Amino acid sequence: MWLGPEEVLLAGALWVTERANPFFLLQRRRGHGLLVGTLDVVLDSSARVAPYRILHQTQDSQVYWAVACGSSRKEITKHWEWLENNLLQTLSIFDNEEDITTFVKGKIHGIIAEENKNEQPQSEEDPGKFKEAELKMRKQFGMPEVEKLVNYYSCSYWKGRVPRQGWLYLTVNHLCFYSFLLGKEVTLVIQWVDVTQLEKNATLLFPECIKVSTRDSELYFSMFLNINETFKLMEQLANIAMRQLLDNESFLQDKSLPKPRRPLKNISALKRDLDARAKNECYRATFRLPKDECLDGHTDCTLWTPFNKMHIPGQMFVSNNYICFASRAEEACHLIIPLREVTIVEKADSSSVLPSPLSISTKSKMTFFFANLKDRDFLVQRISDFLQRTPSKKPCGIDREWKWNVADPSSEEVPELPSSSPLAISPTSALGHRPISFCAGQVPTASQGLLKLFRRNSEELSGPKGAKEKMKEESWNIHFFEYGRGMCMYRTAKTRELVQKGIPENLRGELWLLFSGAWNEMVTHPGYYADLVEKSMGRYNLATEEIERDLHRSMPEHPAFQNELGIAALRRVLTAYAFRNPTIGYCQAMNIVTSVLLLYCNEEEAFWLLVALCERMLPDYYNTRVVGALVDQGIFEELTREYLPQLSEKMQDLGVISTISLSWFLTLFLSVMPFESAVVIVDCFFYEGIKFILQVSLAILDANMEKLLQCCDEGEAMTILGRYLDNVVNRQSVSPPIPHLHALLTSGDEPPLEIDIFELIKTSYEKFSNLKADDIEQMRFKQRLKVIQSLEDTAKKSVVRAVSGDIGFSMEELEELYVVFKAKYLMSCYWGNNRAAAARRDQSLPYLEQYRIDMEQFKELFISLTPWSCGAHTPVLAGRLFRLLDENRDSLINFKEFVTGMSGMYHGDLTEKLKVLYKLHLPPALNPEETESALEATSYFTEDVTTEGNAGVAEKGTSPQDYRYYLRMWAKEKESKKETIKDLPKMSQEQFIELCKTLYNMFSEDPVEQELYHAIATVASLLLRIGEVGKKFSNRPTRKSEDCKANSTQDPVSEEESPTSEQSQNSAVEQTPQADHEDKASIDAQPEKTQPENQTLGDGSGEGQGSPLQLLSDDETKDDMSMSSYSMVSTGSLQCEDIADDTVLVGCEGSSAAARYGSTIDTDWSISFEQILASMLTETALVNYFEKKVNILQKIKDQKKVERQFSSSSDYELSSVSG
Repeated sequence: MWLGPEEVLLAGALWVTERANPFFLLQRRRGHGLLVGTLDVVLDSSARVAPYRILHQTQDSQVYWAVACGSSRKEITKHWEWLENNLLQTLSIFDNEEDITTFVKGKIHGIIAEENKNEQPQSEEDPGKFKEAELKMRKQFGMPEVEKLVNYYSCSYWKGRVPRQGWLYLTVNHLCFYSFLLGKEVTLVIQWVDVTQLEKNATLLFPECIKVSTRDSELYFSMFLNINETFKLMEQLANIAMRQLLDNESFLQDKSLPKPRRPLKNISALKRDLDARAKNECYRATFRLPKDECLDGHTDCTLWTPFNKMHIPGQMFVSNNYICFASRAEEACHLIIPLREVTIVEKADSSSVLPSPLSISTKSKMTFFFANLKDRDFLVQRISDFLQRTPSKKPCGIDREWKWNVADPSSEEVPELPSSSPLAISPTSALGHRPISFCAGQVPTASQGLLKLFRRNSEELSGPKGAKEKMKEESWNIHFFEYGRGMCMYRTAKTRELVQKGIPENLRGELWLLFSGAWNEMVTHPGYYADLVEKSMGRYNLATEEIERDLHRSMPEHPAFQNELGIAALRRVLTAYAFRNPTIGYCQAMNIVTSVLLLYCNEEEAFWLLVALCERMLPDYYNTRVVGALVDQGIFEELTREYLPQLSEKMQDLGVISTISLSWFLTLFLSVMPFESAVVIVDCFFYEGIKFILQVSLAILDANMEKLLQCCDEGEAMTILGRYLDNVVNRQSVSPPIPHLHALLTSGDEPPLEIDIFELIKTSYEKFSNLKADDIEQMRFKQRLKVIQSLEDTAKKSVVRAVSGDIGFSMEELEELYVVFKAKYLMSCYWGNNRAAAARRDQSLPYLEQYRIDMEQFKELFISLTPWSCGAHTPVLAGRLFRLLDENRDSLINFKEFVTGMSGMYHGDLTEKLKVLYKLHLPPALNPEETESALEATSYFTEDVTTEGNAGVAEKGTSPQDYRYYLRMWAKEKESKKETIKDLPKMSQEQFIELCKTLYNMFSEDPVEQELYHAIATVASLLLRIGEVGKKFSNRPTRKSEDCKANSTQDPVSEEESPTSEQSQNSAVEQTPQADHEDKASIDAQPEKTQPENQTLGDGSGEGQGSPLQLLSDDETKDDMSMSSYSMVSTGSLQCEDIADDTVLVGCEGSSAAARYGSTIDTDWSISFEQILASMLTETALVNYFEKKVNILQKIKDQKKVERQFSSSSDYELSSVSG
């Protein structure tokens, strides 16, 4: 490759000059001795890539310039010839040596620019050094071009107590390390999906280092120039891999990431994109913004806060649809300004108080002043650009937000709607509200929270509790006056204090929507919920069935859900969400949370709050495996160890944390605490996030520490915690108390001690408020690795247990095969030419069905694992086995089908293995294209026996949705049916020739190759004669025997009713060489068939009949074969290439064309499996070959070493594999 010219001071050090002219030298690297190899790795990252180079020199200069390097002589010679042909003559014209060097450098830069322009326009930003490192990585570790390098670092890998200096390469899917020191080479390749733990720590043994753990090993890397940057990048890549294991979106997403305005040196485009993605995620999480919001940039500034007349230092963030501000002091001030609300952005006049200020005005008559902006003009331009793209039409819902800014929130229990609204009606007919068109003619939908419609009495409102509620509302009114109302409110420590004291019931819905960010999504998607409900009404699936089942279990004690209005609203919200997000669909606990949301919000608001919960605030909580809840449970255990070390050990012994935390986290305490108290927890959760839930959980354990330390078992600990939570009361609630289901746990002996919810919240802040959101995100990553890998291990064990009963492999072998099978599936997702593999994985399926591979992937596995290596013929055999295993004809096979095919080749006796081989040369395994008479073979196949696969297809075509179909299939699977030899159809002549080809290919590299060739030639010759003889007899027009044959083949019941005869016959077939008396038993069992069999050697018209060869003694068979092996294979010993498509073998005395194309001869010639088996058993070499044992574990080990070379020309982007 051409290099940007670089100065080289010592042209002769470690290099040998092979060619020279007045201007250039072609040099070869000296042989890799210990010293040279070590210097290459430690000092020069590119040396091992380029054993050849070309230097430019001028006669009087001592300075050399490297202009090209090459990994092979052919590559470097091509560059040398180009220079000689195109530059030498031109350079001789110049008088000045400096001009020569300038010209050469300019020419080389031009060539490189042209190459980049033509070949890799998308990579132009990547600097040359980086490309060089990527080339080395591919070459060193055998990676395909689609595997992109993200970054590389110089570091040491600790092997034992010795550090090995080398280079760490972080690619999208792998961590790779290479070192060559003093003759010792170290190469490591680890897939990110195999990483179970990543830690950055310092110990006495190791300096500050990064520990990478997999299921099999622990690796330590140290001596990084920037360990924090390296560790952060490793975390990001491992996190992407975990997302891939968790769901398909990570493979299928394609998000555009903002590009920096100036390319950064030595940073790849992928690294830059990853950094941008990390900033995006942090930005969205901090300000609770929609998932598609992309950060454009941020800058330091100050914000003038009118409530305390101060400049607060912090950062301004600008994205497509929002301007946000976060103060440096965490609690000082947060601000979110949606661009849809902005009316004016202008540069104000500078003053000593406001240097270079920027003024932003909103529709709600609020003005914000930002000052100390470094690049104000550019910022104003960016904001103006985004404002122009912001939709000018006012989304529905803005009216309500504006009304909030001016309305008195201390309204009556059923507040009136704005008079301008078409929905305004009399409060007495609240059930008549129809805010959404789809409700017309159906169950009415309330336009407000159900609590306002089902308040049973208002006595509390006039008492002291009512007065307290009014005071709370007044406090919030004052806050709104000072800090603003709606999305543009200044959020400060004062806001948090008010939330901790409990949000008034009339404001709860409004503030939940604001603090969660759900309001943003609702106003930017007008009509979305109504459309979803309309589409999902009347449609049924598994999720809707589960929803129906749980509807009446959702707060059954509350009057709002004791009638059809509340139940119908809950049904619509849950069903709409299940259709919006089929990955989650519906999960238990969603019904409890949603029912509480509906008490304070209308349906559409409750829906968007549920979206915010499931997709942003509690990520992965409500999927089929509740991964998010398990992750936060792990964090809770870690925090318990840190803050309550005494209790932690006891709780681990009792196994309580895993039991309690899931119910606490999934339902936000709504299922374990009285409703009036739990709803205050929800208030704080929407403001603080998961941090608050963890904080309160620690406070609950802390309050019960003494009692828990004295517990003897899990049940006792659960009872203590249950009683405690039952008695957490909210004495300020204006709603009448709702009976709590867990109150049954309370002991009647002594009055329980009541705990005030506000005191509990206050204690949690006093003791555990130093928890930080950033730390929790860091811990989430660590726990996610552990949880997902643990789930993957569980899945592996489940799958292995499910298939182990029917398969000959041991549990260890099955586990190893599963790992290889899954790895092949994952490779197809990120290295394949398309992303179809990711799309076909359905998380709702059982574990066994989730990973499925196609024919190309199966061929790759087959080639590396099969004991029957057939050279160039192996892929053909793999294709046939795939078609045989793919019973439902969807061109995909699951793990059970895969190991069934492998087991057929590795386990069982000679008969079983031959049976597999025999089936591979019959339809459906044998393609019609592979032999011209396959259609005729198919007619044999369908006449003789209906295969399970064909039956399945026919049956499946009728009505796949019909549950009876699945019941029938299940019943079929349950039947224990053993396929017998007589179930196998006969083989036509061309199919038999294909079988011979396969056998010749199989023996080609065997140690006893010649012996096997002779044996198979003998067997093949005999079988061809048997087929010919059988054909002559079957052509005789004996009507009586035809009828007899028809009766015997078309009466399966009579055959099934005589198991004794079938048994004796099977045993006779399998033990031919030794048992003449069993042959007689077989004949006696079916006397009417004995005579034709004696007369027709090889008449195989009746499948269930004994093989004609059973009637020959061993000696007779041997004699026959020894004679036939020479007289019949007169055209030469049967080599593979001889058995071509146009080969006509023994017995085809007539025209060869007639023999090949004439349907009479081809259809009449046939051979049965029994005849093939009996012939094979007479040859010791063949018996030994098929009965020798092969260790599959060794093959798996070898396969893991080599399985990285892929040929793929697809373009690859990180965005398509990260989540």
